[in-house]
Amino acid sequence: MTISPEAFEIAVPIEKLTGIERRVRDFPWHNVPYVPGWTAGASRAFMQSLCAYWVDRFDWRAAERNLNRHPQFKARIDGIDIHFYHVKGSAETARPLLLLHGWPGSVAEFHPLIERLSDPARHGGDAADGFDLVIPSLPGYGFSGCPAAPIGARDAAAIMVRLMTEVLDYDAYISQGGDWGGILSSWIGMLDPVHCAGIHLNMTMPAKPDAGSADEMAWAERFAGLQQVEGAYGRIQMTRPQSLGFAMADSPVGVAAWIVEKFAAWSDLPRTPAGEPDLLSRYSYDELLANVMIYLAEDKFISSTWLYHGSVKPGQLPFSDGGRCDVPTAIAAFPDPVFIPPPRSLSERFYNVVRWTRMPRGGHFAAMEAPDLFVDDVQAFGRQIFG
Repeated sequence: MTISPEAFEIAVPIEKLTGIERRVRDFPWHNVPYVPGWTAGASRAFMQSLCAYWVDRFDWRAAERNLNRHPQFKARIDGIDIHFYHVKGSAETARPLLLLHGWPGSVAEFHPLIERLSDPARHGGDAADGFDLVIPSLPGYGFSGCPAAPIGARDAAAIMVRLMTEVLDYDAYISQGGDWGGILSSWIGMLDPVHCAGIHLNMTMPAKPDAGSADEMAWAERFAGLQQVEGAYGRIQMTRPQSLGFAMADSPVGVAAWIVEKFAAWSDLPRTPAGEPDLLSRYSYDELLANVMIYLAEDKFISSTWLYHGSVKPGQLPFSDGGRCDVPTAIAAFPDPVFIPPPRSLSERFYNVVRWTRMPRGGHFAAMEAPDLFVDDVQAFGRQIFG
């Protein structure tokens, strides 16, 4: 069965933009108690600075033009309109690469890398390394449609398989991702080993450690401690996403704070003299706000959390019921400060690991934080898989 895609271009109505700007300008800062730094969540000082930039200097139309520079499409799969970029590569033989974002990211994470991955010769690389890029908004995210009810990771991965095989008719492809993108890529490797030639992950699913391995048990203890401090957002989004959605539905500043705090906590950042994460050393206000606006443009904050709620259902998370992903797997172990990469021995029990790279820098948002390392590793894996 072939599903025909339709061309798409981002064009947020001016009424939507005006409403967002008004609510940002009218935000009641006097109701937000002052707590120094980021210790209790989003920094009030940083958020006030970000919001001042938002209303006085940020240009969504410029961001929109940038996002529209590459071909976009929509295809209806399992009753959901899936938005995706499809950029042909410079390689003579198609080397398809599916790039999957997570939460609280978006397709904007990969946008600065599109030319480097599709046409590397323009950036001093080898044209033979060029990929055909497919960069979708996940179901319920960005410019994709909303599922009728919360959808789990396995079901979302099945939609991505149909995108690659039925919409785009690829015989072989690589799937890459971190966060939910890594979880979906793991499922894709398990669901579609006939067409998925390999997966590249910059985050792997935590799995049960071997009690006889000191390294694995030490990792598990440290990971559990970090989740105790940093994991409350996930519990809320898994168990009470709708209540959170009501709270956020009329507050662009609330959505921005919920998202930006994760960029501060999960990125590999230097510290200011006061010991706070130096968020602007890695990201510009424009980058942070473009990502936030993708959630706000079509009111997708609530539905983006549904992937957490839907994945609580049995069988929606990989390896929860056993099993193994046997397609060739590359793991780029970036020093994520919260979702710390597990030891290779643990990953090898669940994945067919053929490439393991311990990265010297870069955190959870690897494509944005360390684009050079990210591109080099993906290209090297592409050569390993496709020759």
